[in-house]
Amino acid sequence: MNDLRYTLGIDIGSTTVKVALLDKDNAILFSDYKRHYANIQETLASLIKDAIEKTGDKKVSPMITGSGGLTLAKHLGVPFTQEVIAVSTALKDHESKTDVAIELGGEDAKIIYFEGGNVEQRMNGICAGGTGSFIDQMAALLQTDASGLNEYAKNYKSLYTIAARCGVFAKTDIQPLINEGATREDLAASIFQAVVNQTISGLACGKPIRGHVAFLGGPLHFLSELKEAFIRTLKLDEEHIIAPEHSHLFAAIGSAMNAKDDCIISLSDMEERLSKGIKMEFEVERLEPLFATRTEYELFTTRHNSARVKTGKIENYKGNCYLGIDAGSTTTKIALIGEDGRLLYSFYSNNSGSPLKTAMRAMKEISEILPPHAHISHACSTGYGEALLKSAFLLDEGEVETVAHYYAAAFFSPDVDCILDIGGQDMKCIKIKNNTVDSVLLNEACSSGCGSFIETFANSLNYSVEDFAKEALFAPHPIDLGTRCTVFMNSKVKQAQKEGATVSDISAGLAYSVIKNALFKVIKVSDASSLGKKIVVQGGTFYNDAVLRSFEKIAGCQAIRPDIAGIMGAFGAALIAKERFHEKQNSASLSADTPETTMLSFKQIEELEFTTSMAKCKGCTNACRLTINRFSGGRQFISGNRCERGLGKEKNAENIPNLFEYKLKRYFDYEPLPIEEASRGVIGIPRVLNMYENFPFWFTFLTRLKYRVIVSPVTTHKIYELGIESIPSESECYPAKLAHGHVTWLIKNGINTIFYPSLFYERDEVSGATNHYNCPIVSSYPENIKNNVEEIGRGDVKFIHPFLSFRDQQTISAALIKEFSDISPSDIREAVSVAWDELSHAREDMMEKGEETLKYLEETGRHGIVLAGRPYHVDPEINHGIPEMINSYGMAVLTEDSVSHLGHPERPLIVSDQWMYHSRLYAAAAFVRTRDDIDLIQLNSFGCGLDAVTTDQVNDILSGSDKIYTCLKIDEVNNLGAARIRVRSLLAAIRVKKMRNEERVVHSTEMRRTVFTEEMRKDYTILCPQM
Repeated sequence: MNDLRYTLGIDIGSTTVKVALLDKDNAILFSDYKRHYANIQETLASLIKDAIEKTGDKKVSPMITGSGGLTLAKHLGVPFTQEVIAVSTALKDHESKTDVAIELGGEDAKIIYFEGGNVEQRMNGICAGGTGSFIDQMAALLQTDASGLNEYAKNYKSLYTIAARCGVFAKTDIQPLINEGATREDLAASIFQAVVNQTISGLACGKPIRGHVAFLGGPLHFLSELKEAFIRTLKLDEEHIIAPEHSHLFAAIGSAMNAKDDCIISLSDMEERLSKGIKMEFEVERLEPLFATRTEYELFTTRHNSARVKTGKIENYKGNCYLGIDAGSTTTKIALIGEDGRLLYSFYSNNSGSPLKTAMRAMKEISEILPPHAHISHACSTGYGEALLKSAFLLDEGEVETVAHYYAAAFFSPDVDCILDIGGQDMKCIKIKNNTVDSVLLNEACSSGCGSFIETFANSLNYSVEDFAKEALFAPHPIDLGTRCTVFMNSKVKQAQKEGATVSDISAGLAYSVIKNALFKVIKVSDASSLGKKIVVQGGTFYNDAVLRSFEKIAGCQAIRPDIAGIMGAFGAALIAKERFHEKQNSASLSADTPETTMLSFKQIEELEFTTSMAKCKGCTNACRLTINRFSGGRQFISGNRCERGLGKEKNAENIPNLFEYKLKRYFDYEPLPIEEASRGVIGIPRVLNMYENFPFWFTFLTRLKYRVIVSPVTTHKIYELGIESIPSESECYPAKLAHGHVTWLIKNGINTIFYPSLFYERDEVSGATNHYNCPIVSSYPENIKNNVEEIGRGDVKFIHPFLSFRDQQTISAALIKEFSDISPSDIREAVSVAWDELSHAREDMMEKGEETLKYLEETGRHGIVLAGRPYHVDPEINHGIPEMINSYGMAVLTEDSVSHLGHPERPLIVSDQWMYHSRLYAAAAFVRTRDDIDLIQLNSFGCGLDAVTTDQVNDILSGSDKIYTCLKIDEVNNLGAARIRVRSLLAAIRVKKMRNEERVVHSTEMRRTVFTEEMRKDYTILCPQM
């Protein structure tokens, strides 16, 4: 028995090691924490040494906890306890009133519920967004650290919507705000609010956070404003806030309190064992080295050094030169080329919050070294800030970045098949067909395949990116991290670190992982050879030899990495400027005019003054956040607008058809029955999911039965936030999550009866389809609402949610007679009949409008886009203004149900055609393949499992007849930038096709299945995998 009983709690987390030394009364004698930078044993030894120096050598009963502690505990012969047990023990002793504990760590997040002696823990599983490392990444974007972020947040004035689900989305939201002049104070507070929203929606998952709430973990201990954001959102008063003094050490304290007397060791013995290093066996799979020998590496570098652009000395140059500016989200790149394509000048710099200022600095540099006998004849901008730079400097051209990258890649490899561009926070795969951009794939779900992912890991291990990359080249045992989010990779890295994996093994494993993510998660290839034979790689990440080598090993190819991989966008823009100048010169030669550049002179650029301000457009409920750049001379440039109203012009002044706008009005603009005529009272309907298909029916049916029908308003982000607490799963699609907000809106507006039916069958609309099911989420979501919205669960609100088939009037009538048993069957049948007719009229109106729009295209020569998806994609909060954005390019926008009646796909298809919305989509695609004046863009809600099959089928229908397939993935993040790139790339490809006057052949959509014959028995093998 340890008479003078001391206990030592050790918490080994994802980024830090914490220790707490307690006496027999559980008083803390020593406690501290340190970042381990992957050297867990060394860091723990250092902390124990500090404890000895402060308290003297003591015999202790140790206990280890934490996500990184299990294997080390085994090898040290020290007991291990689960974190939830350790934290619960500490809370019961120190803060026994706790009902809910929120704990944020370096790369993990937890909510622990304490209910009547039961403990329930919820952890982040699929994403590391909203944790301490996420906050560190966001702080770096604002050029500060976490504590600096906290200081900024103290003085915020307004909050912006920022995604915390993933670093790539958050950076996509924040970087434009930085560039547009948002204050660091507002951004810091918005980042903390995003973490709060992510924790509540992603972890609580519909379980309310009520009662006394304890805030634990490093971020909540050290960042007062993050804790304040939680308090504000959860509406906690002083009595219900629990913020313990040692909240960042609670797991260590709790593990000490769980220590057993059967394991006693002196602090000095433990320090000695750790200092010598404990060798642990491999559990994490390993990969083959990137380079077996230095000779192999030298051959690799020699080959890649051959893809070099010819350069010229700018000071000796005479004649025309051409300028390309690539204003990216975080960096600005500039290239100046001569008449022969030689690179005369290049520039690459961080934007430091202002791409315009950075570009002005580069232009000043050029003006100082450009000789008098050389002059810029034409200039082109590209990238995120393309329009801003074009407007500010009055450049001659602006081009979408995918086209600029193609021009640059074709300069090095004229018959290039594929361009893979991996930047700091984005990734693009541009497939080329017939010398034009055929498809563009962007990372929409995850940033784990990007350069900033490697940078974040390097920083967490206290390495520079360059040194971290060099470590990878000759690593003997690279760890296999697979294709995963940061949180999963970290768990594998932690495991490998415990097994003694070196930094070089980790770096090489990450290089492999970046490429696996790019190929298998973004591009989604099953065989890397499908990318083509001529592949050009570019972007700053490919300067990392380890990443390039892993790409070549995984793809089984020899890629081309130009020596200017980081400025390819700017180089391509310069090539475009040169080509367009000569096109204009050739046209001008007919009229004897010489084309002159519209670009401002160097002196005018140097003297250019500008101010940036932000405003909310009040033209409609979208309330677009506008950035107004005012230039000297009275010019201005406005961005952030979804339509022309933000520019002070009339929206869609040319009246180009937008059937999304038409459908929203046609389906929902009904006048409720006056209250005095509503003998059966008021009933509410949430404007969600299948209501975008069937609302004309339900409004008419209930109005006919003398109800006053109130529908929730058009969705806004505020409505989404109303229901965030009752959302039961983070992985649901955004349209489903919105249902919680709409139902909550109805309840908060005094609606005591809500009607929201479960429709498992839709109408049998498409002939030839094998069935007409509704999506499982759509058909079952009323049940989800019933089980998760507190007011409905308590019975405060009457919730009518019958299960129905929409097969025909008779089927509907039978179900509704049963549901509304207090109303006479004849009244129900009559109301169903009138409602069915109204729904049919609504459908016919959409078809008529579709045919009218097609006629408009024929008469005007304009192009049309069928923006195809599900009925609820007409919700402006879900589609994020994509229809208006397409309209702004002079194109008509049609819905899939406005043309689906005109299309007839040949069956059988390559998928089981049993979902009504899907069948309609295939019919629309089948029609689009028959016409040259329309193309189809598919909207796909992120997280929609069913739509995974539709993307392949729609692609098959369109590309099978030489049409270009474009898919836009959308969720709660309003990222019009990525959509704009896709749409403009499609437009550029359409223009090229029109110029070439290419003939297309319309092919059948029928799947031609190979029939197994008797003769095949001898030579064929049948594979029957167990599923």
